[in-house]
Amino acid sequence: MEPSTTELTAADGVHLTGHWWRHAGSAPSATVIINPATGVRARYYHRYAAHLAANGFTVLTYDYRGIGLSRPESLKGSTFTWRQWGEQDFDAALRHALQEDQAGRVIVVGHSIGGFLPGYSPAVGRVSSMLSVGGQFGYWGDYRPGRRLPLFLKWHVVMPAITLALGHFPGKRLGWLEDLPKGVAYGWGLQQGRAEQGLSREAAEVMCDRFATATGPILSVTMSDDEIATAKAVNRAMRYYRRSPVTKVMLAPQDLGFDRIGHFDLFHARHEDGFWRQSLAFLREGENPWRDRVYL
Repeated sequence: MEPSTTELTAADGVHLTGHWWRHAGSAPSATVIINPATGVRARYYHRYAAHLAANGFTVLTYDYRGIGLSRPESLKGSTFTWRQWGEQDFDAALRHALQEDQAGRVIVVGHSIGGFLPGYSPAVGRVSSMLSVGGQFGYWGDYRPGRRLPLFLKWHVVMPAITLALGHFPGKRLGWLEDLPKGVAYGWGLQQGRAEQGLSREAAEVMCDRFATATGPILSVTMSDDEIATAKAVNRAMRYYRRSPVTKVMLAPQDLGFDRIGHFDLFHARHEDGFWRQSLAFLREGENPWRDRVYL
């Protein structure tokens, strides 16, 4: 399946590159926006997008500012942040999807930070539902206890230190995901237990109230061997969506026929006949296909 390229323009004038994956048959079941994880290009999700399109959905994929096809010539000195990814970039994708939608339903599939940042958008109340996969915001205190120290050193000591020295984080050169703008690298590296840290009291209230405008159901899925998106991390993130009915699911790799999956693997093509196909139940009918794996 060949997608069509599209340009998104954020409210602050930044241009982003995305792709439409359109269902070739009857009217689509819904329009789906796929939000990437931090430091992951949209192209990683293209096979999943094609799978959804082949099963009756219209799908929009896109790169956040500073990443992939939305990257400027140089990241040095760039101040792009997670908050801008949600407040500006996802918001642009959402408004573009709402204009193109033919089904009356716009759904978000968000991976990692992509499963948290929709709440930053002023238009998040128009999202019909969300599938959040490993959705959280990178607080080191929620990492798996046995892996907390090495992950803390990697992402919260080494990454901000290198970023301070170079003006951006050269993740690709190090084999640590894609290069990151310094604002994103600092945002993750210095993140504590409150997503609104660093904001004034008034700005924090605006942010939290905006998350509360989301009312569509959220199915939040994570893996038992995910050392980043633990149950504690997911619970912390999903509390911001205080008016949305949130169902949280913890899957084991064996539930999907694998020994290991972790934080980044579920959108790999090896999961087409498992997780990908199972996720259609929620995207089509709002049903949880993993009812026996729900946790509080």
